[in-house]
Amino acid sequence: MFSAHTLTIDNVRDQIVGIEAQVPLLDGSHRQYVYLDNSASTPVLRPVFDTVNAFMIWYSSVHRGTGFKSQIATRAYDDAHRVVLDFVGGDPAVHTVIFGKNSTEALNKLARRLPWHVGDVVLTTLMEHHSNDLPWRMMAHTEHVAVDNTGRLDEAHLDHLLQRYAGRVRLLAVTGASNVTGYVNPVRRLAERAHAAGAEILVDAAQLAPHRAVDMGTPDDPGHIDYLVISAHKMYAPYGTGALVGPRATFLQGTPDLVGGGTVDIVTLDQVQWAGLPDREEAGSPNVVGAVALARAVLCLQEIGMEAVSEHEARLTAYLLRRMAVLDRVHIYGSADPDATAERVGVVSFNVEGMNHFLVAAILSAEAGIGVRSGCFCAHPYMLHLLGIDPAAAEAHSQEIARGDRSHLPGMVRASLGCYSNEADADCLISVLGKITRGEYAGHYVQDPEHGTYWPVDFAPDPSAYFSMRANGGLG
Repeated sequence: MFSAHTLTIDNVRDQIVGIEAQVPLLDGSHRQYVYLDNSASTPVLRPVFDTVNAFMIWYSSVHRGTGFKSQIATRAYDDAHRVVLDFVGGDPAVHTVIFGKNSTEALNKLARRLPWHVGDVVLTTLMEHHSNDLPWRMMAHTEHVAVDNTGRLDEAHLDHLLQRYAGRVRLLAVTGASNVTGYVNPVRRLAERAHAAGAEILVDAAQLAPHRAVDMGTPDDPGHIDYLVISAHKMYAPYGTGALVGPRATFLQGTPDLVGGGTVDIVTLDQVQWAGLPDREEAGSPNVVGAVALARAVLCLQEIGMEAVSEHEARLTAYLLRRMAVLDRVHIYGSADPDATAERVGVVSFNVEGMNHFLVAAILSAEAGIGVRSGCFCAHPYMLHLLGIDPAAAEAHSQEIARGDRSHLPGMVRASLGCYSNEADADCLISVLGKITRGEYAGHYVQDPEHGTYWPVDFAPDPSAYFSMRANGGLG
């Protein structure tokens, strides 16, 4: 059933699927799960869940069927494009929305579709997720804008690189918000610099869009965004789709990077006439369910209001930072200033002095039912910089990993907030971290060298007791 109540920042927690889930603990008890891994994937909003279930009755192939179900599915899929475009402030006369597997695929698509020329340069940054770094390295000479000791973008170095490669910079590819430190980059200011240098700008908004309003802007605005990617599984719709938004003109030239079913109007043995947008860029049968889920999640966020989301998360981030500040041996990476939350999203990465990050995460999970992330967060260069690991030490770690040993893998623990998170979640984390810093945890933990992770001895709850593909339609 669809909720009859207006979705607000005050009631959104009640609309999270699985918020009441009980997980097993080392002491034999169960407790309600505390989910602080929203930067990796968010849980599902109930309206998204309900919409997907309602749509499944009408699920069918799109664009190539005259049956009634196909008509409904086609309309829903096309509507999803329009909903996403509106969410990011795009203009249907200027922009197109292209759906794919995720934001990683979207970035790779753009890397293959841009018209490259010999000597082209891409500027990206040291703080990027690998997905907004590696694709550019494969297509053009790539330079990385430096960051300072706290992980903030060095805009003076960006100016230096723009001047050094004047006339050659094809693209500035930058994250909207870091998945490690939470820093929000000044996208409009960066866009103005890129455009003044004759370049375009790509914003990886996978970490930004769930937390802040995003606006593409108009082409005559010096601070407009040329290309943008978002990811459904970070926006309360983890059914597997991502979106690339960009100028129609870019994708109407050249050959699509993937070709086949759905990308053409007509094919003969001698010629191919490509379809219009976005069809020509969405080869094969699309993930219609994922598109519907993303669109419904977008509508939910708009109903709540992105200003309300950002204000709530800023207050909660400040609360968490203030409480963490009193903990001994806990070091926060990036800004720890609770009065500077306007410059960041609710991502807090830290380490406990003298303890492996994998061990801290294991204790949080096994003894308190708290889900966090530990490791390098697919941002290795940024992590090495923040951790102060020099090239020689980094090479030694690389050699260990090549031998199958991740026991000493550098990393951090990351707690990340969502729009439904509350002070009780933060209090639970602080309470358990305090016990960890005092050595007051109960379990004995053993490390798995191959993966680096720690596991408590004599504690191995059976996952099939909680979920099984074969029992009761998925319920163990």
